[in-house]
Amino acid sequence: MKVTLISIPVRDQEKALKFYTEKLGFIKKKDEPLGGGNRWLTLVSKEWKDGPELLLEPGPNHFEPCKTYQDALMEAGMPYTQFDVKNVDSEYERLTDLGVEFSIKPTEMGTVKAAVLNDTCGNNIMLVEEL
Repeated sequence: MKVTLISIPVRDQEKALKFYTEKLGFIKKKDEPLGGGNRWLTLVSKEWKDGPELLLEPGPNHFEPCKTYQDALMEAGMPYTQFDVKNVDSEYERLTDLGVEFSIKPTEMGTVKAAVLNDTCGNNIMLVEEL
């Protein structure tokens, strides 16, 4: 068994696509219309093109419990998911220069260094570097 697809709820797929590609550096893999303005929209890492796909899921727009869960995580300041990076400090500087907002600056937490950013689509995302 292996992970091939990970969903992240977003309220605006086009806005999410721009943020995740232009700011975070993911690449679009699939973009298929599903009707009603929704798309099967997946991204992959530039460093791992055959790795797991990230599905930009419009769930909060159609399923109230998903929206409620997403709102609760944002209100609590908890990340929805995490992405591994080679160097949290350099990613923090690069993304800050691009206008990305962070709620937690790079901080050592035991065996990792982490920072938390706002993806502008309803989620906090944690960047993690193993020390």
